[in-house]
Amino acid sequence: MEKIKMKTPLVEMDGDEMTRVIWRMIKDILILPYIDLKTEYYDLGLVHRNETDDKVTIESAEATKKYGVAVKCATITPNAARMDEYELKEMWKSPNGTIRAILDGTVFRTPIIAKGIEPYIPTWTKPITIARHAYGDVYKNTEMRVSEGSMAELKVTDKDGNESLSLIYDFSDSAGIIQGLHNKDKSIEGFARSCFNYAIDTKQDLWFATKDTISKKYDHRFKDIFAEIYEKEYKARFEAVGIEYFYTLIDDAVARVIRSNGGYIWACKNYDGDVMSDMVATAYGSLAMMTSVLVSPDGKYEYEAAHGTVQRHYYKYLKGEKTSTNPVATVFAWTGALRKRGELDSTPSLCEYADKLEKAILDTISEGIMTGDLAAISKLKSKRTVDTETFLIETGRRLSEMYKK
Repeated sequence: MEKIKMKTPLVEMDGDEMTRVIWRMIKDILILPYIDLKTEYYDLGLVHRNETDDKVTIESAEATKKYGVAVKCATITPNAARMDEYELKEMWKSPNGTIRAILDGTVFRTPIIAKGIEPYIPTWTKPITIARHAYGDVYKNTEMRVSEGSMAELKVTDKDGNESLSLIYDFSDSAGIIQGLHNKDKSIEGFARSCFNYAIDTKQDLWFATKDTISKKYDHRFKDIFAEIYEKEYKARFEAVGIEYFYTLIDDAVARVIRSNGGYIWACKNYDGDVMSDMVATAYGSLAMMTSVLVSPDGKYEYEAAHGTVQRHYYKYLKGEKTSTNPVATVFAWTGALRKRGELDSTPSLCEYADKLEKAILDTISEGIMTGDLAAISKLKSKRTVDTETFLIETGRRLSEMYKK
């Protein structure tokens, strides 16, 4: 077949360890035979980030703002052990955190449902998308140990130098701990608009949940901003599409989620979204079957897998051993980015390719050919555990057959 032409490049962000190896396999086996691939390439592998003093991460985020769509491989966020292993100049920040901050993006994570991989919650017949606010709260906190006899106060100095004080706690009876959190109206507004836009784009109901009955100013501010923006900018658009915006308390939301059939977006503050996205991923079967897309309020998209670099498998790979690493979420990062590129550029053949590749992946699994993590939880009676490359080759064979029909 003649290769599909792209009008505008994707921003391609390469990564680390086993996912970097799989990245190359996916391109060679599933993408390059079908697409005349145009990308603006950035190597976000830890070695190159160290060489560029992490400037390459900033450059990749700025390129995403320029071109509108990016696809990212999993990357290492270094700790003390990685400092020694990679002889780093410093402990570089998480690339995801840097990119999220530059794009002011919200992370949407959605499980990939495949026949034979049944959710632990039997009623979940449709995917639940977690929308996680990716700024502030505990991830930008300030913490202190407090000695007995101390007085802890919250002080705010306004632009005119006026001070406001509020007692946190009088530690006269015991030592303790304190923590300071913050968020910004501007960031919350961007979070709200990203959620509302994504709900319209995917034609799904949007739920939002906080604990405003306890946090009467902090959490209540989130609730108020969502309500104001919805009423002014999105209510008529939601009604036209036939979807609903729904607010409830976080504990009530959890109860409703467990009893639901899925098929909606659940928006959460940063920490709640971090926890609930892992819960949802596990309940649907596997973190390796979880897509992730960062969406900015002005409509920039960065697609990636929800999991990490699979360090343990990479060390086995370096020894020459075959690994059965699940590549599905990374493949879906590519299909998500290519589909969005096709939508924005009015290239239906690119969207059709993304649809076909996703079907080929799911058909391969439903026919019993899968990596070890899925084989361990699959309810299929007949199944065969294969290594990563074999799984991709089997997917490629089914994709080729679709294009021959």
